Amino acid sequence: MGNGDVSADVSPQDGGHGQPVQAPPELPLDFEGFYLGHQEFFHDFAEIHLGSRRTAEQVVHLVFLEILGSWDELLQQGDLEQQTLAVLHRGVTRRLRQDGRPPAFLINGPITQNLNAVRSQLALSTSAGGLYEAILELPTRQFTVIVLRHLLGYPTKRIARYMGLDPRTVDYHGRKGKERLRIRLGLPAPAARNKKGGEL
Repeated sequence: MGNGDVSADVSPQDGGHGQPVQAPPELPLDFEGFYLGHQEFFHDFAEIHLGSRRTAEQVVHLVFLEILGSWDELLQQGDLEQQTLAVLHRGVTRRLRQDGRPPAFLINGPITQNLNAVRSQLALSTSAGGLYEAILELPTRQFTVIVLRHLLGYPTKRIARYMGLDPRTVDYHGRKGKERLRIRLGLPAPAARNKKGGEL
């Protein structure tokens, strides 16, 4: 080490500014568990809408601070997953409004490619215009299931866990979302099938 590398009168614990370093505040243990279990999902959800990981991290940080600020109340309401998902949705929507732009999945190349793949997963023709706008117009739960399942590739059980729903309810919202998209886009109804899977 050269001269000037170490100051003899500064403790490593004081941050070099003459002020002691403060330990981070203690977080409720259940909040820490929630954070660790949901941060990846929150970041993925925000990034697909906001278009950049950095912006998503900023928004998700604010979302988790908002959740922490009302943590005790959220726990008492009994529908923690749905309430926190609503906070995330509001945070992302607020940022999009602030930036004055549509969600990134409408404008980003890789996400547009995912949406083109979604067309085939949802059995939509490639000529079906307005898919993006139709997805945005879905009710919140249907929108969330469609985005998580078809854009992020999350399995039903994972979606159910994040949304605080039974997997059958997730499947229901997925079916209803696909049906709304089909109607909104003016596509024909799928051929009726008998119980053995053959067309009627």
